[in-house]
Amino acid sequence: MTEITVAAIQLAFSADLEANIAKVSEAVREAHGRGAQVILPPELFEGEYFCRVEDEGLFANARPVGEHRAVLAMQALAEALGVWIPTSFFEADGPHHYNSLAMIGPDGEVAGVYRKSHIPDGPGYEEKFYFRPGNTGFKVWDGPAAKLGVGVCWDQWYPETARAMMLMGAEVLFYPTAIGSEPHDTSLDTARLWRRAMVGHAVSNVVPVVAANRVGTEHGQTFYGTSFIADERGDILAELDREEEGVITATLDLDRVKRHRAAFGFFRDRRPELYGRLTADV
Repeated sequence: MTEITVAAIQLAFSADLEANIAKVSEAVREAHGRGAQVILPPELFEGEYFCRVEDEGLFANARPVGEHRAVLAMQALAEALGVWIPTSFFEADGPHHYNSLAMIGPDGEVAGVYRKSHIPDGPGYEEKFYFRPGNTGFKVWDGPAAKLGVGVCWDQWYPETARAMMLMGAEVLFYPTAIGSEPHDTSLDTARLWRRAMVGHAVSNVVPVVAANRVGTEHGQTFYGTSFIADERGDILAELDREEEGVITATLDLDRVKRHRAAFGFFRDRRPELYGRLTADV
């Protein structure tokens, strides 16, 4: 049997970068103590979710991957514990800025950087002001016993993201996010939609999915947590509620997943010659 143990971290964050790094580090150590080999913190855990407003002064917080304190801290921790930590961060690359993720391996090295492909823009989530659309394409990494695919927040709504990573060989999908209340419509609660979208990816690709969100209220915006780990049939193996901070873990039987994927035939029965419309601009 080929197994992998994965974890998702759910925390509330403040404007204090060092305090946030310390909280995530403690949670990573807890996950490692529970046997986790790949440990997923939420999106942009370096601070409060700053994209709720357009403030040009906030660009000063972006750093290159080799200089960002959150990335450097996770590199040291990953090496000390021998784990993988997909680390979301605000990246500066010359004059450009990205919502990026550094895949940090158990040797403490950055195995690669993924830049978020789909950038949202709306009340409370004004990311287009801060981030260019990613130019890396989707990424898959050779992790412990499995190929790891990672999309970032808004990417998780797109079935194309999940399918592209699967066609690149992904065996577990990870989604760090920062999502909660909608300032323009207080009656709109997307928590159940958020989960259903990713559970749909699990089912239609026959692949386990790990999702990590933040909790807490930041300047009137409340993040709804509900982080979870689902198996390849969309069944929830572990989850957290809308308010609690904590760590969830699950051990996945990759041989079973592979058998189920083959048996469903979704990839056998694909008809890419009919899908040209999907790549059209309009």
